[in-house]
Amino acid sequence: MTKEECMEALSKHANIKPVITATVWKELEKENKEFFEEYKESQSNKDSMTEEETSAMIEKMILDSKEPGPSKESDKK
Repeated sequence: MTKEECMEALSKHANIKPVITATVWKELEKENKEFFEEYKESQSNKDSMTEEETSAMIEKMILDSKEPGPSKESDKK
């Protein structure tokens, strides 16, 4: 689902204004750069990816996000 499709669906089904969805989407992109890089790549390859491949990619991203990374200085306070 593209950003525009999300905006339309949330507006139609949850009565959330598109400007709100766009703002949240933008902040999510800032906080989850790796996810959105892969997401954008998958959107550009959308026709060539199967549902199984998409599910596998999502599972991998979830597992990767659960792996402990290097500690940030701000986390130690």
